[in-house]
Amino acid sequence: MKEEHFLVSTSPHIRSAEDIPKIMYAVIIALIPVAIASIYFFRLWAIKLMAVCIITAMGTEDIFQRLRKKDITVFDGSAIITGLLLAFILPPSLPLWAASLGTFFAIALGKQIFGGLGYNIFNPALLGRAFLMATFPVLMTTWTKPFSLDVVTSATPLAQMKFAQSFVSHQSLFLGNVSGSLGETSALAILIGASFLLIRKIIDWRIPAGYLGTVVLLSSIFWFIDPKGFADPLWHLLAGGLILGAFFMAPDMVTTPVTKRGRWVFGIGCGLILIVIRSWSGLPEGVMYSILLMNAITPLINRFTHPRIFGEQK
Repeated sequence: MKEEHFLVSTSPHIRSAEDIPKIMYAVIIALIPVAIASIYFFRLWAIKLMAVCIITAMGTEDIFQRLRKKDITVFDGSAIITGLLLAFILPPSLPLWAASLGTFFAIALGKQIFGGLGYNIFNPALLGRAFLMATFPVLMTTWTKPFSLDVVTSATPLAQMKFAQSFVSHQSLFLGNVSGSLGETSALAILIGASFLLIRKIIDWRIPAGYLGTVVLLSSIFWFIDPKGFADPLWHLLAGGLILGAFFMAPDMVTTPVTKRGRWVFGIGCGLILIVIRSWSGLPEGVMYSILLMNAITPLINRFTHPRIFGEQK
């Protein structure tokens, strides 16, 4: 009788060729169209802002890992993504010292204080922006017109809609020739990068679908009720940082639910909060707050949406 031999090992038993650097650099590649669009519309400001945020993010991560006597993983791409994403959600004319301070906060208190990559509760880039919004609200709400070499203040499309009942054209929103944060103005550039992530299956489609689908549904209802005072669904999708947040921040693997049902709940929750803020709050935009608030209840979502173990009684 032939003796069978079994290899006993600990999980995981299903392995993949993907690792952290490969995933991170795939996201960086997906962000290249956004970076190009940012440089096209905001010129030298975009280059300086991206450079300062990336250098500060990598430097802060290196310092904290050395202080904590951990392996130096500054080149795995995660710090670069945090710096790049933070730069994309900042006003183009923001002083470089403020951008550097926000990036330091994002890495130090948004990531390293929790134990580093994989342990942070909140999206670090969004936490860095929230810190800057709380400390320098005037600087964070001073917007610049595209192609302008000087600081020419201009309201964002969402601010124009909320406070002046004025609507920027869909074409301008799609291409990016509007005022706004550095990397959120061009929906076209963001969608090109997002398509790459979806094709490579770097992100789960459920969170963006739940997020964007909820916004479309609710904005359609409100637009039907008040077509003159409320923007149409397509306008809401293209305006502000919704598309950037839906594809590059909300699906963050560390700060979002691990279950499929939980990801639907997360995306739908983000959409609900966003529409509430855009419609009834004193703020014109709510992408940052919608994602951070849902990050906070991710452990609760995981708890109530985990699949039932085979054979387990209800």
